[in-house]
Amino acid sequence: MSRVRNLLTASLLVAGLGTAFPQTPTATAPLRVAVVGLVHGHVEGFLGPALKRSDIEIVGIAEPDQELEMKYASRFNLDRNILYADLEQMLAAVRPQALLVYTDTKDHRRVVEVAAKHGIPVMMEKPLAVSLDDALAMKKAVDAAHITVLVNYETTWYASNNALYRLVRDGKIGDVRKVVIHDGHRGPKEINVPPEFLAWLTDPDKNGAGALFDFGCYGADLMTWLMNGDAPLTVTAVTQQIKPEIYPRVDDEATIVMTYPKAQAIVQASWNWPFDRKDMEVYGAIGQAITVKRDGLRVRLKGDDQEKLEQATPLKPPYDDPISYFIAVVSGQIKPEGLGALDANVTVMRILDAALESARTGKTVRLRQK
Repeated sequence: MSRVRNLLTASLLVAGLGTAFPQTPTATAPLRVAVVGLVHGHVEGFLGPALKRSDIEIVGIAEPDQELEMKYASRFNLDRNILYADLEQMLAAVRPQALLVYTDTKDHRRVVEVAAKHGIPVMMEKPLAVSLDDALAMKKAVDAAHITVLVNYETTWYASNNALYRLVRDGKIGDVRKVVIHDGHRGPKEINVPPEFLAWLTDPDKNGAGALFDFGCYGADLMTWLMNGDAPLTVTAVTQQIKPEIYPRVDDEATIVMTYPKAQAIVQASWNWPFDRKDMEVYGAIGQAITVKRDGLRVRLKGDDQEKLEQATPLKPPYDDPISYFIAVVSGQIKPEGLGALDANVTVMRILDAALESARTGKTVRLRQK
């Protein structure tokens, strides 16, 4: 029997959160996960490493596009018996303990509502939703079912971001005054994302927007984290179609300005950067810090003559990768918080929803404060 089949027939670890599929907790068995959707390009980066892990087993994959399903089955030598066209059919057949979602963003609401009905925790790729209405509907379903929903951002696992956050939390740079966040790349077509991924990334109905949502969500999430979950007072956004011949239906360039009582954030989201980037600058009352890729920081604190390049402390398990973190959350070892937590991502959607409205109308949107 192949290694893949061995992984797909291993024993269970209990999430302990669902009532529809009750399990008995064990300390060593892998978490039974099912994959929902294969149209998100990040699924390819997940499947290869996941099939080599001993802490999870993939017991089902639900994807209505049979040709796409067969492509991944062949590429990763998957057991065809775990492939399903329908989510409900898969849930009834394989009884997973958790769902990993790689659908288009619009489909997140449907998947979460189905998962809530069955009491199954979910982790999806960013952003949470295509609209604030969908985000609030998911929040309602999740709260009623008492399940966990996490949103996975690549930047959550950057040691540099976490080191910068500690500087802010520990008061080393003083009160945050200005934050500038840059996220993006040359464009999804330009970096050759898979065709099924490109199709919905450039569809405003399935993606919510273009670069505004695809990369603006990173900055909105990071700023919400730095502001301890508080929403901004105002949101102003400008979008452009610099390459309408490539992206005729969505923006490829976006800037969001958010104001807080004593701080301002500028989020630059782009499908036009000459190189890939995900970094941020945080300026406080007495110091500043700028992230350098995943692991570096440029820091200047009070009393320093110049900034210093520092190496961030590596993240410790289970905070160093999304799967380890998800397992720790659903098994009750830790509570969900920070960048991937649902409440933070509802706030992210409040920001993105306001940004879309601002870009459409040319006016600043004032958010209703709770």
